[in-house]
Amino acid sequence: MLNRFLLLTLILCSIAFSSPAQIKLPKMYFGDTSRTGIPYAKDPHVIKFQGRYLMYYSIPAYKDQSNPVQGWGIGIAESHDLNNWTKIGEITPEGDHEKKGLCAPCARVINNRVNLFYQTYGNGKNDAICHAVSDDGIHFTRNATNPIFHPTGAWNCGRAIDAEVFRFNDRYLLFFASRDSEYKIQIQGVASAPGNTGFNREDWTQLTDYPILKPEFPWEGACIEGASIVQKGEWLYMFYAGAYNNNPQQIGVAKSRDGVKWERLSNKPFLANGDPGSWNYSESGHPHLFQDDNGRTYLFFQGNNDNGESWYLSKLEVKWNEKGPYLK
Repeated sequence: MLNRFLLLTLILCSIAFSSPAQIKLPKMYFGDTSRTGIPYAKDPHVIKFQGRYLMYYSIPAYKDQSNPVQGWGIGIAESHDLNNWTKIGEITPEGDHEKKGLCAPCARVINNRVNLFYQTYGNGKNDAICHAVSDDGIHFTRNATNPIFHPTGAWNCGRAIDAEVFRFNDRYLLFFASRDSEYKIQIQGVASAPGNTGFNREDWTQLTDYPILKPEFPWEGACIEGASIVQKGEWLYMFYAGAYNNNPQQIGVAKSRDGVKWERLSNKPFLANGDPGSWNYSESGHPHLFQDDNGRTYLFFQGNNDNGESWYLSKLEVKWNEKGPYLK
């Protein structure tokens, strides 16, 4: 009996302290080493543009403090199969409001141009949403009215991050994360702009004076963020991140008929963090639901197993039935 106990203990220790070479990795396993030498990529957003897939994602500040590019930035990678990605560019801070960094991109192809929505970084309660456009998906021109949005009202702290812009009926909806007035609880809000908008600051109208989604279940901790929207029939589905990074952050799903009133599909995560020893043991977070031209949908997300020392991006295909989304 003792020998069996010792054997079991050795097996569990081996799993818990597996080296990267021993960990079973997914088909897509992308990390950007260009800035720190350590694989680090967060907040993925994928589009199909000009015959290829482009992925925009957050990258940290350079480890070399003498580098003239300061603060967080946005990396750009391309792929032809959604599994293998090659970095092809970066978007770096520009202007006073971005000088401390930018991140958390959302890209939409509108009239054959890439519209990029992103947040400033490092300004606390003053972080806000910005907008830029590109003809090639790599080189961007900023919106002259940047920042284009931050929330108002006593229910939030004035901060707006994690932009998700989605066209619904005859208008665009901007989903964003903020925090409560005490800067502790991460919550979700929504604004709208007309269908013919240029996405300028004056075009946006905040739709509520309360959060449209806030943490309720134990697994959501003190944070709801990273909304990603897809429409199926009359329903909008929001894939969102619950709990702050590595607590662990996991992914849930809610649905809505109008983009304002949301109901969760379950009191449990749709995609949980991995088991001990897996590549995403510390979290499966910050979702992006990408729908390809053939209608197939893929859930991109970030994960790691070292409490945030590194960050990788991966994906899973999402299937649908009359009850909503499910994983294969």
